[in-house]
Amino acid sequence: MNKKVICLGGQGDPASIGKAIIDANRHADDELEFVGFLNDRIKVGTILEGFPILGRLDQAQTFVDKGYYFINGIYRIDGNKRRIALFESLAIPESRLATFVHPTAYVAPNVVFGPGCVVMPNVCISPEVTFGKCCIVLQSATVGHNNVVSDYCHISAQACLGAYLKIGKGCHIGMNSTIRENITIGDYSTLGMGSVLHKNIGKDEIWAGFPARFIRRPHDD
Repeated sequence: MNKKVICLGGQGDPASIGKAIIDANRHADDELEFVGFLNDRIKVGTILEGFPILGRLDQAQTFVDKGYYFINGIYRIDGNKRRIALFESLAIPESRLATFVHPTAYVAPNVVFGPGCVVMPNVCISPEVTFGKCCIVLQSATVGHNNVVSDYCHISAQACLGAYLKIGKGCHIGMNSTIRENITIGDYSTLGMGSVLHKNIGKDEIWAGFPARFIRRPHDD
């Protein structure tokens, strides 16, 4: 195994990603080795999902110096500006952001990932898709062709994204939602789970429903 990986966060996506890395090792993909978490809410040394809390987030540079790699998992559904600012304040070099694609995912040969992206099991990503850094695509999501997905986007399990989409920075696409082709979603916006989106979403908006409609602004605190 080449790169020892720490996930930022704890239960939820970070633990799931850690377990997916372990499963990839069972499929003879041993590029990454998951070793634990950095977390501000759980005591250092606590065992979570079988792996230790190694330190606090503000200790990331200590682990950079020791040669570790990182995956960002400190996202939230209801607004991401503060969480993204927190992550960026850690100043982890992009060269130390691990990109993980589970071996059961289909990824077209010309898909481009920024540093620190995660693609979980049974995902399908079609050709000519570009992801910014630290994007997460969860289990069984489908991403259509010719999409541009900006930094820090979170695409939940079984979401279905059409083609020619432009998705802004820090967006959350809810579980089992569907997006029509040729849609633009503004920075830091959210599409709720199970929603069907036929219209563009502006910046800092939460939409949900069938068809999806504007609900409110995020509570980013």
